[in-house]
Amino acid sequence: MSQTKAQLISGTSSQSVTFNDATVSSLNGGALSGARNRIINGDMRIDQRNAGASVTPSGSGSGDFTLDRWVYQSDLTGKFAVQRSTIAPAGFTNSLLATSQSAYSVISTSRYIVGQRIEGFNTADLDWGTANAKTIIVSFWVRSSLTGTFGGVIFNDGGTRNYGFTYSISSANTWEYKTVTIPGDTSGTWNTSNSTGIQVSFSLGVGSSNSAAAGSWGTANIYGVNGQVNVVGTNGATFYITGVQLEAGSVATPFERRSYGQELALCQRYFVSASINVSPSAWNATPYYFPVTMRATPTVTGTGAGYTVSGSATNSGIYHYQNSFGISTVNAAIEL
Repeated sequence: MSQTKAQLISGTSSQSVTFNDATVSSLNGGALSGARNRIINGDMRIDQRNAGASVTPSGSGSGDFTLDRWVYQSDLTGKFAVQRSTIAPAGFTNSLLATSQSAYSVISTSRYIVGQRIEGFNTADLDWGTANAKTIIVSFWVRSSLTGTFGGVIFNDGGTRNYGFTYSISSANTWEYKTVTIPGDTSGTWNTSNSTGIQVSFSLGVGSSNSAAAGSWGTANIYGVNGQVNVVGTNGATFYITGVQLEAGSVATPFERRSYGQELALCQRYFVSASINVSPSAWNATPYYFPVTMRATPTVTGTGAGYTVSGSATNSGIYHYQNSFGISTVNAAIEL
C-alpha cells in the first residue's frame, strides 16, 4: 500500500512548535495517487462532436452523445437542447447546459436524463455485487432556473439494480455545490470489463412508471425519483451541471483536475474526430493511427465512403481510410 509522511504542527503561538511524523496509508479510503474520479470530462471541457454548438438530441432509447462521454436519453425528440456552456462556477470554465424546449406534461412512461456510463474496468475495484462493496460519493456543481427537489439514479448495465437519490436547489440561477453518498450494492451483476460498469444519471423529467422512492437499492428499472422537479415541464427552463465527480468513500474530495491532454485522451478511448488528407498518389491512404487504444473496434463514419477498421477483433487502434482525394473529416466511435 502506498504511504506518505506528513509533519503535524502542534502548539500555540506562545509555545514552541513540535513536529511529529504521521503515516498516511489512504485518502478517503482510496489510493493516495492515481485517478480518484471515475467520471471522464466531469468539468465539461471536451466537446469533439459539436465544439460548443447547441444540439437537439433525438428520442433515441439508447441515447445520443452530446459533450464527450455525456449521453442524453429521452422518449421524444425536440424536448431539450444540449450544449457546452461557458457559464460555470468559480474554478471552472465550462458546464453542460440542458434547455427545455416546451412545457411538456410527463406521462407515466416518460424519461429524460443526462448522464455518463462508466466503463467496468474503471469501477471494478469498488467490488459492487459482493459483500465487500464500497460506498461511493458523487459530488457536483448544479444551477437551474427552477428550484426544489431534483433527482438522479445510479444503475447497472441493464437497469436491474438501481439507487435513486435526491438533492435540492434552493436559489434559482445560482450555482450550488452538492454531494450524494451512496452505499455500495452487495447484490446484482456489475460489469468489470470494457462494458458499462456503473451509470450515473441526472433526471430532467420522469413519469410515475419510471420513478421510485429515493434512498435504497431496488430492482425496478427507474430513471428518476418520486416527487422530483421535472425540468421538461417548463418551457425555457435551464439546467447546468459541472464538476461531476464519482469516487470511493463517504467524504467528497476536491474535484480532480487533470490536464486538458489527459482528459482528451480519456475521451478518445470512446470517440475520435480526425481530419485526413488523402493525396492523389495514395488511393489507399496510409492508415490513420488512433491517438489512444479505443475501448473496442469502433464504427467509422465520415464525409466519404470506404472506411475499414484495420487490426484484430480486439482492435489494434488503427484504421485504413479509402476515399476520394482531399481532406475529409472522419469519426470513430465505440461509446458505451
